[in-house]
Amino acid sequence: MGQLAQIWRYPVKSHGREAITAARLTAGECLPGDRIWAIAHEASKADNSAWSPCSGFTRVASSPGLAAIQAQLHDDGQTVTLSHPDQDSLTVAPDRQPDRLLAWVTPLTAAGRAAPARVIRVPGRGLTDSDYPSLTIGNLASHRAVEGRLGRALQIERWRANLWLDGLPAWEEFDWIGREVQIGGAILRIVERTGRCAAPSANPDNGRRDADLLAFLDQQWNHTDFCVHAEVTQSGPIATGDTAKVL
Repeated sequence: MGQLAQIWRYPVKSHGREAITAARLTAGECLPGDRIWAIAHEASKADNSAWSPCSGFTRVASSPGLAAIQAQLHDDGQTVTLSHPDQDSLTVAPDRQPDRLLAWVTPLTAAGRAAPARVIRVPGRGLTDSDYPSLTIGNLASHRAVEGRLGRALQIERWRANLWLDGLPAWEEFDWIGREVQIGGAILRIVERTGRCAAPSANPDNGRRDADLLAFLDQQWNHTDFCVHAEVTQSGPIATGDTAKVL
């Protein structure tokens, strides 16, 4: 058995992270407040009618400066405050003030990349990287294994997981594919390993790339996966400190 150590949500996809201590999960849905909005770039065909793949959005993989954004989703669920070490913070209602949000994130978008163009929200689901509503679960022991071989400390924020479990053997989460895990009062089915892009190579403190973790995973473990995708199969509350056990 393990323990739920941390919970993170990302109100605007790839544009800020927020640690929370509790949530109520609902079967077939994402973590509440997670990836409510995304920012489509000028070459994207994404709109508000349906889920779209991450390639249609401005994201950390192509604009590492975005990694340093922190977020706070307000209690109304419609307003978010974003902060970054290189510019003033912004409090904005993305649905009502999309131009303000686009203006704020544009300076953080890498030169030569398609510019932010539209704020996207798909009613009823978060804009996760999977085409089904999912949460990403990370194992702190696996993170420590990467740190150990790399020979330096890494911020866990690089991996942009929703739930972090502790007290488990490293890489055990990969053996859970197709199985269910109970965390607190909720049950989640582990669907697949999470394939990685260049995003974790960006330092979340300053938004600069300082480690090629994609190549490092491949060199050391012969794969480029980290964390697992899960879907909620039984609704219930979760909180940091809850027991996590494979059923």
